[in-house]
Amino acid sequence: MTEIVPEVLISEEQIRNKVAELGGRISADYTDVDDLILVGILKGSFIFLADLARELTIPRSVDFMALSTYGDSESTDTDGAVRMIMDLRRNITGKHVIVVEDIVDTGYTLSYLLRNLAARQPASLKTCVLVEKPERREVFTQIDYLGFSIPDVWVVGCGLDWAERFRTLPYIGVVRPED
Repeated sequence: MTEIVPEVLISEEQIRNKVAELGGRISADYTDVDDLILVGILKGSFIFLADLARELTIPRSVDFMALSTYGDSESTDTDGAVRMIMDLRRNITGKHVIVVEDIVDTGYTLSYLLRNLAARQPASLKTCVLVEKPERREVFTQIDYLGFSIPDVWVVGCGLDWAERFRTLPYIGVVRPED
C-alpha cells in the first residue's frame, strides 16, 4: 500500500492565526465572566481546544464529552442517530459554556448536543467550530465562532482523522479514501 500524504488545504500558519483571532474574540466577549467552561467534543476537538484555551486571556476551565454517531460511514455527523458515550463531569447550570467542535458537517450532532446542554440551563451556550462544510448542512445550528468554511472533501489534521490516522498533523489536509 502506498503511503497517503494529505494535500494541504489549510496551512499550520493559517490555523495558528485563526485560533489566535478566535481566542481574542472570545476573550473580549467574555471579559466579565469569572469562569468560562470550554466543552470539547472528543476525540476530534482535543488539539483545537488545547490551542484555543491557551489563546484565551480570561478565566476558563475545560471539560469533555464524547458522542457516537451512527449512519453513513462517509460522514462525520449523521442523520440524527447520536449516542452520548461520556458526559460532562461538572454541572453547567448558570455557567457560561462554549462547545468546541472540530467539524460541522450535516449539523445533526451539534444540534443534538446543543439541545442536550441547553436543557441543563447554562447562563449562556455558544459554539466554536474549527471547520464547517456548508454545502452538506441539513440542520441549521448556530456557529458563534468559526474557523474555516471548507468544500465537501474528507479532511484530516488538527484532531480530524481518517480511520484514526492523521489526527496530529499540524495542518488540515485532504485525503481521498478511494486512493
